[in-house]
Amino acid sequence: MKIDLNDLNAFAAVARAKGFRDGARLSGSSASSLSEAVRRLESQLGVRLLNRTTRSVMPTEAGQRLLERLTPALDEVEAAIDVVNQFRSRPMGTLRLNVPVSAAKLVLPSMLPAFLAAYPDVRVEVITDESFVDVIAAGCDAGIRYEERLEQDMIAVPIGPRVQRLAAAAAPAYLDRRGRPKHPKELLNHACIRGRFSSGTIYPWEFERNGKVIVVDPDGPLIVHVGGAVDLAVDAAVAGTGVIYLFEDWLRPHFTTGALEPILESWWQSFSGPFLYYSGRQLVPAPLKAFIDFVRTVPFQ
Repeated sequence: MKIDLNDLNAFAAVARAKGFRDGARLSGSSASSLSEAVRRLESQLGVRLLNRTTRSVMPTEAGQRLLERLTPALDEVEAAIDVVNQFRSRPMGTLRLNVPVSAAKLVLPSMLPAFLAAYPDVRVEVITDESFVDVIAAGCDAGIRYEERLEQDMIAVPIGPRVQRLAAAAAPAYLDRRGRPKHPKELLNHACIRGRFSSGTIYPWEFERNGKVIVVDPDGPLIVHVGGAVDLAVDAAVAGTGVIYLFEDWLRPHFTTGALEPILESWWQSFSGPFLYYSGRQLVPAPLKAFIDFVRTVPFQ
């Protein structure tokens, strides 16, 4: 029986992502082409591989067994093809990065244009995701996360600013109306704009000064999903809705224009910068190797 390798790749993408839309996003294909490929594969094999409902797509027992055997085989095929890249003068292919929105906004813009100019045969696909993911299972080559969220078996390379801070701020008009807090606990009497993570958790705000950590869990009129809605939170803060607590570098343009006023600056908490992480269990694809080498040349404070 002759099975099309592209159909097998399509099935693996959908099964890993547990959905045609997410599978299409990770694989760079359309949901309709993935659906057609899976139907064709199921017809050839004579067995259902995926259970489909309006809400989810899950592998059947047969599909799960196939995926388990197929994954290392497809990885080996990709690695074998990538070996050819070693004989080229310039790397080529697609580099897929799984990153949080903060990295997409604050880290990658300063380096991706120069990297793409240096490697015109490489295409970069950036997937934003706030949760820690198995980059291999997600169909990505590497990810960007902070140190406390890295797995032990991952190789980590520093990327971006090595020290960052979380900053509290509000619009001057709001502070004129509600007062300027002198201590983090005073935020309990303010309207605060909060963020909910994909896990459903709304983490409290931590402040630190002279080794003393203050944790507050303030209330407010607006909660946004951490990720794509963060800019909405910033816009709301600029409009005077309340206090925001976010990466200093994200808010700094608004400090410069005066649209936002820093508050509690002596309490802002510092933390180590992000890392590019990837698995050391397989041959590093040429586009990823080129990106790793490039990242190591970029100076960051």
